Amino acid sequence: MTFATTGCEKRDWHQPEKVHWDRDMCERCKMALSERKYAAEVIDPKTHKHYKFDDIGCVILWFRENRIPWEKEAIIWVKDGKTGKWIDAKKAWYTTDKLSPMGYGFTAYADKADAGSKEVVDYEEVKRRVIRIGR
Repeated sequence: MTFATTGCEKRDWHQPEKVHWDRDMCERCKMALSERKYAAEVIDPKTHKHYKFDDIGCVILWFRENRIPWEKEAIIWVKDGKTGKWIDAKKAWYTTDKLSPMGYGFTAYADKADAGSKEVVDYEEVKRRVIRIGR
């Protein structure tokens, strides 16, 4: 006999939580998450707490402004600009020519070929540029 265990299954804390569009607020700027191609989520690997953001720029500045000690270990998810699926922000490729919710201008892609932009940068370059802008 097989029992349905769907309701009792433990959720994998490594995965992003469901976003309640236009209701969930960005952890840093407190704007509602509404742009589906730009959302980001950070997970603290020790507490498993999830933090939601409306723009990758807010993620980077939140780490810096709050002196988050676990930044290097953090799990960071971003929405893929083509598919809308969650992808690893640290492995993603970013275009620099789109208008993102907070104006940082970065759109993430899992596949570099999908970016189709004149300039495509990695996560470390996104960090450098956002910190330089620093708003």
